[in-house]
Amino acid sequence: MSGPRRLPIRWLTLAEIVGLAALAIAGLGYWDARRERAQEDRERAAAAQERQAQAKAGALKLTFVLTGDPNPDGDRLRLAAAHPEQVIQTQAITFPAAIRGEAVETTGNPRIEVGWLEGGLAKALRERGDKRTQGRLPVGIVTVFIEDGQTKTDRALYLLGYSLHPRVLRSDKVELEGLSLVRRGVGEDMQAAVDGVWTRAAPQRP
Repeated sequence: MSGPRRLPIRWLTLAEIVGLAALAIAGLGYWDARRERAQEDRERAAAAQERQAQAKAGALKLTFVLTGDPNPDGDRLRLAAAHPEQVIQTQAITFPAAIRGEAVETTGNPRIEVGWLEGGLAKALRERGDKRTQGRLPVGIVTVFIEDGQTKTDRALYLLGYSLHPRVLRSDKVELEGLSLVRRGVGEDMQAAVDGVWTRAAPQRP
C-alpha cells in the first residue's frame, strides 16, 4: 500500500519574484507619501493658526481704547490711550443733550472735568425722577491721535461712571469714577448715539 500523495512544489519564477518586490516597494512608497502628506497638512494647519493668532494680536494692538483715571477729589478724569505708542492730539466730548448742549473740545490735555456736566446732570436726573446715587453717563468721544507717524481718528461711545454725594443748600456733589467702552466706529451723528443710550437708561416710572 502506497503512502499519501505529495503535492507538487511550484517555485516562483524570477519574473514573479521581481513583480512581488515591485508591488511591495510601491506599497511602501504609497504609505510613505501618505505619511508625508499628513505631516504637511499638520504643518500647514499649525502655520495657519499661528498667522491667525499674529493677526489677532496685531488687531488688538492697533485698537484704540481710552482709559479714565480719576484724581483724588473725583472732579477730573484723566484720559489716556491704553497703548502708550498712541499719542492723543485732540478730542471732542459729547454729553447727552439734556445735560450739555454742545461738545467740549480739548487739545493736548485729554480729560473730563466734573464742571462740564455737574449742573446739567443734577437738573436732568431731577427732571426724569432718577434718585439713584450712582450711575453711568453715556459720552461720545472723537479722538484724533498719532500712531506710527500717521494721524488717525477714533469715534467711540463710552460710559462715564459717577457717584452723587449730598451737600447742604447745594446740589449733590458729583464725583467721577471711571470710563468703560461701549462701542467703537460710531457714525457721524454722535449726539444721536449718546442721547439714545441716555434715554434707554432712564428708570421706569411706576
